[in-house]
Amino acid sequence: MIGVCVSIPKDRLISLDIQALNPAGIKSLINRFKHIMALLEVSGSSSHLGLGSLIASKRAQFVDRPNHYSFGTKSQEFAVPVGVDPSAFLKSCSCDDGISVDMNHGTTTLAFKFHHSVIVAVDSRASAGHYIASLEANKVIEINPYLLGTMSGSAADCQYWERLLAKECRLYQLRNKQRISVSAASKLLSNMMLGYRGMGLSMGSMICGWDKKGPGLYYVDNNGTRLSGNMFSTGCGNSYAYGVIDSGYHEDMTVEEAYELGRRGIAHATHRDAYSGGVVNLYHMREDGWIKVCKEDVSDLIHKYRKGMF
Repeated sequence: MIGVCVSIPKDRLISLDIQALNPAGIKSLINRFKHIMALLEVSGSSSHLGLGSLIASKRAQFVDRPNHYSFGTKSQEFAVPVGVDPSAFLKSCSCDDGISVDMNHGTTTLAFKFHHSVIVAVDSRASAGHYIASLEANKVIEINPYLLGTMSGSAADCQYWERLLAKECRLYQLRNKQRISVSAASKLLSNMMLGYRGMGLSMGSMICGWDKKGPGLYYVDNNGTRLSGNMFSTGCGNSYAYGVIDSGYHEDMTVEEAYELGRRGIAHATHRDAYSGGVVNLYHMREDGWIKVCKEDVSDLIHKYRKGMF
């Protein structure tokens, strides 16, 4: 049997004096201690408790940037090999005498504000060039009960960065005891994109939500562009969707009219755009949070509209 005594300097935390622990008990104690240290590191409390030297972490993987998207806390970054310029490599891929890499991305997403908040509608076809990889891809990232993000461009880029955004929004809420605003969430995503501008990311996202100021809708892309507006559509089918939305949009429409306009916009875009299709996933962002309204096959919708059944 082994005796263990754990004591933390300055008497700021707890002092443990545990006798006769077996190896399994010691391992459990160490794991719990590491868990507490990780929580203190995330919350920023370790520096106030004099525990900086006790936390075993690889500092080389973290950076301090007071004006970075993570509100000055330590955050992980991607490592770029020494001597490699990502933007120059990407330019070489598009040259006639170099490696020809032509990425085809296909999707249609739309969102618009109206009197009763925000409507979000997306298709579900995931394409890899001319190959249809999936007809069941949900292109809406459910960040939290009051925030939604849409995906267009590279699925991997959109999923990674919007899930990272979800983590930052949750940490903000834990630190400040209040939800992050839609404007601040979109600014976080924009700052993330600016840090990797020219490195080959492909993302066009709409951040939709509800905060103290009411409904919010922002467009953010991989260049760091951030725009606020009442109506946006992204993806290669957006020109077809815009035509439908522009013809039927008015701010005082009813909820059912807004639902139908969202369905129509996606359905007609998928009918004309070869890289969009699948089903329409329709969301409604309200004051008490978002709800998923429906999931309808676009072929059935087109068949209904052709017969004049409204």
